[in-house]
Amino acid sequence: MKFRRKPLKKSHFLMGIFLILTIASSPGVFGQQDVTEYQKRLSNLSSQIYQLQKKIKEEEKKESTFLSRLDRIGFKKNLIKKEITLYTMQLGKTNRELSAIKKNIPNLKTKLDKEKQSIEKILITMYKFGKFNSLQFMLQAEDVGTLISENKHLTLLAQYQENIIADYIKTLAQLKTAEENLETKKKESSHLIQNTKQKRKELEGQESESRALIKQIKENRKMFLQTLDELNERAQQLQLLIEKLHKEEISFPFLLIPLYEKKGELPWPIEGKVSTSFGPQRHPRFKTITMNNGIEISPSKNYMVIKSIHPGKVVYSDHLRGYGNLLIIDHGLTYHSLYGHLSEFLVKNGDFVKSKQPIALVGDIGSLEGISLYFEIRFKTKPVNPLQWLKRR
Repeated sequence: MKFRRKPLKKSHFLMGIFLILTIASSPGVFGQQDVTEYQKRLSNLSSQIYQLQKKIKEEEKKESTFLSRLDRIGFKKNLIKKEITLYTMQLGKTNRELSAIKKNIPNLKTKLDKEKQSIEKILITMYKFGKFNSLQFMLQAEDVGTLISENKHLTLLAQYQENIIADYIKTLAQLKTAEENLETKKKESSHLIQNTKQKRKELEGQESESRALIKQIKENRKMFLQTLDELNERAQQLQLLIEKLHKEEISFPFLLIPLYEKKGELPWPIEGKVSTSFGPQRHPRFKTITMNNGIEISPSKNYMVIKSIHPGKVVYSDHLRGYGNLLIIDHGLTYHSLYGHLSEFLVKNGDFVKSKQPIALVGDIGSLEGISLYFEIRFKTKPVNPLQWLKRR
């Protein structure tokens, strides 16, 4: 098909061409996701993993006993769980980025098609109307005003042509980068999935080792008696710790209701069943008598958060062999509550807590009962029966 060249007849002709070639739709603006919270969680998790690795190394240097083996297994399980959580977080972020890239690629291709069409229109227009030079415009212009106006429109058209070509090249580069990022994120996602699967296998192995050791301790008299001796020794260490904390003076920044006024009405630290009761316990096989200063609570399904039974101040949050990760809260007037076998602290030393405030997550470090909460209430350093203080159910 041949196009017949036509003379320039109207002063607004080039402006019309410019308007026809203008892209109607502007590129979408995508808001960037705020990653501050993610980075904060990632940093906190990395710190916890480092502390657990450090704790495991310290425990491996100490004398090996049945309780120390239980503690090391517990720490390793916690470490693996943290690593799984870390990989899960990273996988979630990677999958979100992968989804955004997949969504963006069709948009880039559509944008590229529009820019390509615009370039084709420019080429057709330039062929149809021929190349304009300054002399041609001067001869065809009716007056000085027209000359100035047409020259301005021509300049805009030339600039627009350059912008369209530049945008086309830029979009091509963006599309290539997006496609490369898509493949990178796919590999990254696959790698994280494989790492998570591997860590789950490691966790299963540690769980099996823990169950086997607990079974041996409970069924082998010699092992049981050795563990019992160590537990008694650890109970004496806890007693010394409580006596030390008892001597420390604490001032509270709020009006404190005496714990004794809430006797029989205190909230349970966690929902669950009492698996080990307070007081003397007789072993059914070995006929030994042990004294329990607290109770063991096996948590109900999906109940993992431990809460404070009363307002107070956290005076101890650390590992103590035989009790795992242990938290002690001073409630004033020589009353303390103790929470053991924790998997994670939600409060730290020196924190003031309210009644029913989440303070820790249930765990099994140092526990012979599996996942459970070891719970004590003490008055003037002496243990009292928690069931007489907690609300009846």
